[in-house]
Amino acid sequence: MSKTPTLRLDRLLANLGYGSRREVQQLVWAGLVTLDGEVIEDSDQRIAVTRDLSERMKVQGKPLDPPPGLILMLHKPLGVTCSHKEAGLLVYGLLPERWRRRDPALSTVGRLDKESSGLLLMTDDGNLLHRIISPRANISKRYHVTLDRMLKGDEAEIFASGTLMLEGEDKPLLPAQLDVLSPTSAHVTVTEGRYHQVRRMFAALGNHVTALHRNRIGALELPADLEPGQFRLMSEADLGMILPPVNKASH
Repeated sequence: MSKTPTLRLDRLLANLGYGSRREVQQLVWAGLVTLDGEVIEDSDQRIAVTRDLSERMKVQGKPLDPPPGLILMLHKPLGVTCSHKEAGLLVYGLLPERWRRRDPALSTVGRLDKESSGLLLMTDDGNLLHRIISPRANISKRYHVTLDRMLKGDEAEIFASGTLMLEGEDKPLLPAQLDVLSPTSAHVTVTEGRYHQVRRMFAALGNHVTALHRNRIGALELPADLEPGQFRLMSEADLGMILPPVNKASH
């Protein structure tokens, strides 16, 4: 059985973006940090970082931000970039300001380009991030595609063949699934994550994607009530719809 990790309170709160260790000490000295309803008086007290810590600890009367191991789903709007550094609106700007100072930092699990929208995952767990994006995981991603020209009728067969080549590449794509929704729209499901892959797949067939929206990762659907720009924490059940559980007995 794995041991529950512990952290000094001042380090825990500093890592969650509540301020420098000195600023955290001042919060503690002011009696503004409580655990199970009791005021914590010592900023170097070691705290067990349990899953329910956000329910048990309060800072300035509000529940503690989620501790490390955070994973969330976000409905990425159009015009927002999955980057820390680029100019313009960034996906990290959709999160609470304090969350942008977390250590370890939150990162996107893969990317959606600026002109694409839909389901985006974010986490501060590097191991989990790599498990999801690893080609070995073979996790499917489904996109709603709107096209400039009408479908010809042979796209599904070509995508499924495993022989389609993208411009500038020398390795064919893995088979992908296309489900026609209308003469100019479809669902496309892929298991790879090549650069601008879905847009380039249709470009290879002489068509142009005018709108691209990711609505599913694995078996996890973008919730209908999650509006563009909104996010929510993911549950174990949500994560289980993307990844099979890790066998904790294996090493």
